[in-house]
Amino acid sequence: MTKLSQAAEKKADEMPSDLAELIEAVERLPLPQRGELNEILSRVVDSTRRRRRILNLVQEALGQLRLDMKYLMFDLEATRRERDEYRQQLEE
Repeated sequence: MTKLSQAAEKKADEMPSDLAELIEAVERLPLPQRGELNEILSRVVDSTRRRRRILNLVQEALGQLRLDMKYLMFDLEATRRERDEYRQQLEE
């Protein structure tokens, strides 16, 4: 795993501040109420982490796609130049 992907995964595990506040508020509740909300809250936390990981993967894939497109455009232009040079040589 690269440093960039490790940093992205660590960032994906970070909770948004409003969710962190909600977790703290639930922890301050009396035990019977806290027990009811903990299961729901853990599902919300898990889905938030999963969404952030997916978002990071998509962003990483888009970045790679942009880079690949730049290489392909460079290669296409080089191929066109070579083709034009060969055409010119054939015409002479």
